[in-house]
Parts: sequence; C-alpha cells; structure tokens
Amino acid sequence: MTGRVGKARNILLVWLIWPLITLGIYHLVWYFKVNREARDFDGRIEVKPGLAVLAIAVGWLVIVPPFVSVYNTGERIARMQRTAGMQPTCNPWIGIILMFILGLYPLYYQQEMNRIWAQYEHLEEGERVPLAT
Repeated sequence: MTGRVGKARNILLVWLIWPLITLGIYHLVWYFKVNREARDFDGRIEVKPGLAVLAIAVGWLVIVPPFVSVYNTGERIARMQRTAGMQPTCNPWIGIILMFILGLYPLYYQQEMNRIWAQYEHLEEGERVPLAT
C-alpha cells in the first residue's frame, strides 16, 4: 500500500500569522488540507475534509461537533504516524484541551504532522511512498 506525502508547514504561521492576516479564513483552509492529507496519505482513513471543516465552522451552533471533529483529526494523525512506521505521539485529548488554551490545537497538530513529513523530507509534496501496515 502507498500514500501521498503531505506538506510540512511552519507551526507559528499556521496557528497565528496566517489566521490573523486572513481574519480566520486560513484556519478553515488549513483544517481542510490536514484532513485531506490524512485521506491521501492512508486510503484506509475515512474522512470527508469538507464535512470536517463544516463541523468546526458552524458546528458551534450545536456545541458538540467541533470537539468531535478535532478529536477525530487527532486520531487520524496518530494513525498516520503508525502507518508511517512511527510510534504515535499525537494525542487527540491534548488537541481537545488545547482548543481551550488560545486555540493551540493547530500548532500541536501541525507539529505532529511535520514529524511524519520529516521522514520523507527528500520527497516532494504529493509523491507516493510505501506505508507500513
């Protein structure tokens, strides 16, 4: 089984700079991309990136969906780490807690994804790599 390499991003830009410049729109774009990269990296990960974004964008009206979506994204990243042959270090509960601390979960999740992409630093974004089972 193979998967596509994603993009390593600067965690400070993801968490603070781009969202400030774009008045929060970048956060939604980033969240879409992270979930799409999870799906593209491991085809066994079932996620609809648009639905994940919808859950954090308007799910606040029902209260629960953003928390479920952020938790599930953390689970996906941990699964990606296992699939990359790494010891999973991404904890979705930390992501939930960081939602309440200055919205730090993008910083944490991007750092965890960057650990995966660091294994493939010699490859371009989108290139196929063999996956562990």
